[in-house]
Amino acid sequence: MSTAGAVTTTVVETDAVSWSRVKRYSVFFGFWLLVGVLVGLTGFIIGHHSLFNTSREIPWGLPISAYAFFAITSTGLCLLAAISHLFGGNRLSHLANRMVWLSIITICSAFLAIGLELESPWRMAIYNITSPNLASNIWWMGTLYGLAVGFLLLEFWLILTKHYKIALFLGVLGALAEVAANTCLGGVFSTLAARPYWYGAQLPIYFLGCAFLSGAAATICFTHFAYALRSKKLPEQVSSSMQAAGQVLLLMLVLISVSVFWKITSNYVGGTSAGRTAADALTAGPLATQFWVFEVAIGLAIPILLLVLSRLKSPLIMTISSLMALTGMFFARLNQVVAGQIVYPSFELESAAVYAAYAPSWAEWLIIAAAFGLTGLAFVQGERYFGARFMESSSH
Repeated sequence: MSTAGAVTTTVVETDAVSWSRVKRYSVFFGFWLLVGVLVGLTGFIIGHHSLFNTSREIPWGLPISAYAFFAITSTGLCLLAAISHLFGGNRLSHLANRMVWLSIITICSAFLAIGLELESPWRMAIYNITSPNLASNIWWMGTLYGLAVGFLLLEFWLILTKHYKIALFLGVLGALAEVAANTCLGGVFSTLAARPYWYGAQLPIYFLGCAFLSGAAATICFTHFAYALRSKKLPEQVSSSMQAAGQVLLLMLVLISVSVFWKITSNYVGGTSAGRTAADALTAGPLATQFWVFEVAIGLAIPILLLVLSRLKSPLIMTISSLMALTGMFFARLNQVVAGQIVYPSFELESAAVYAAYAPSWAEWLIIAAAFGLTGLAFVQGERYFGARFMESSSH
């Protein structure tokens, strides 16, 4: 029997996953993927300016925020999987194989979001190779994320074929590439001195913390959904693994809360006037609802409260907390991107406007729906075709 045939017969689940349920979810997620891609392709024909609400003042909008959200989540999943594989026997090892797959599909969703946002994404692919700019954070970010995808795909194939030692080596390389790419993503923002709200050394480290937070939250959510897809109760080992992920999530929620507090505070204590005005946009201005309701309350405060009160004993509460944390991380990326651009350079002039207006258009939301559609579709299909390997304890 060929290697490919061995993989298929060994990995595919025939009875554990409801095929009718998989088809139903696949149609749902596939629909949004198709609609969003068609809208994005329409933008290449009629012009992105006709579909997006971005402007000269705010050139980066919702798709860039979604790219950052998915890319950061992929980094967290990759790191947690690599740590679990490298130090086998830990409680997270039961979830590590699935984390590798989730890391692949979330970075692909990030590429989809930014690919449909760029006016000429093919130029990026061509000139990234033919005329590399080694002084550019964006060049390093794209190159390293592309390298990480290659490592992760090879690692995943080796996991399926049970070549664990080589898979471990490639997984570590993929994790290192993702960490480097994640810090370069933070560097894209933090090295722009003209944007005081972004400028500073905090963002690359903050993004790395957000990666662990989003990765732990995604692990809990998708593990819960995987067993719901099978109409099965969580085994004791898997519940224990989810508790370990919940501990990581709780720790990172506290640390990110502290980071957000000091990020806002630092703009009022010794910060520039433009930085203070951007912070005002979040705390009492046009972004206040997104910040206080979605980022702080839903994304940080309530999940911390739920996890502490439940003492990580309830998988359902952990899943709800994780969904809320991921929602908060999504809006945190949107707030971060918009707050850095929303202040007019001339805001200090008398009678000049202070804030530029931006609200995502329907086309931008549909492109984001495509990215989430790709994640959902790849997840349910992955559970169908690779589920047996996901269920294994995977200490390489």
